[in-house]
Amino acid sequence: MPSSLDLSNLPDADVVALAQAGREPAFRELVRRYERPVFSLIYRMIRDRELAEDLAQDTFIKVLNHIDRYRPEFKLSSWLFKIANNVAIDHLRRRQLDTISMDGSPHAATSDAVESTSFEVAVPQESALEELEAKELGSAIEQAIGQLRPEYRSCILLRHVEGRSYEEIATTLDLPLGTVKTYIHRARHELRKALEHLKTEG
Repeated sequence: MPSSLDLSNLPDADVVALAQAGREPAFRELVRRYERPVFSLIYRMIRDRELAEDLAQDTFIKVLNHIDRYRPEFKLSSWLFKIANNVAIDHLRRRQLDTISMDGSPHAATSDAVESTSFEVAVPQESALEELEAKELGSAIEQAIGQLRPEYRSCILLRHVEGRSYEEIATTLDLPLGTVKTYIHRARHELRKALEHLKTEG
């Protein structure tokens, strides 16, 4: 295969095959394609930009070291997210953090960076009062999600932020489908319980 091959037009499976054959440009292409979503997923769990960048780098080092283990019957994004999630979970277990950013990274330099690290809670409101109430609710949800067990948190983020199906979450986290559904059910129950006071105050 010629070295001048335009990797950007190749499907993931072909780029992975080249990376597995030791082609460094192919691995760089995989990083280019997935560094933003991998960073975004880790940032939402860690809420520290510099640390998330370090952990994203750790993720791709693990990907490079284990690229020969990738099996093409799985979506590459699910395999990458699984590794990224494990890196983030390992960190959270070592140093439990309490919150997840709802408004995007405070260090985000561009609107794209803010968008990629934000957690959408509500549609734009029509009045200033409703907007304030939505922001207060967003802050409460942020705190409540931060109190979840890391396993519950990752399931909720993959489901409601990344928009993944239960089956994709099961593949990404290497969990039985029933366990994923149980985790999400329990996480929603804990979130409802944590946010119950808002209903009585309202």
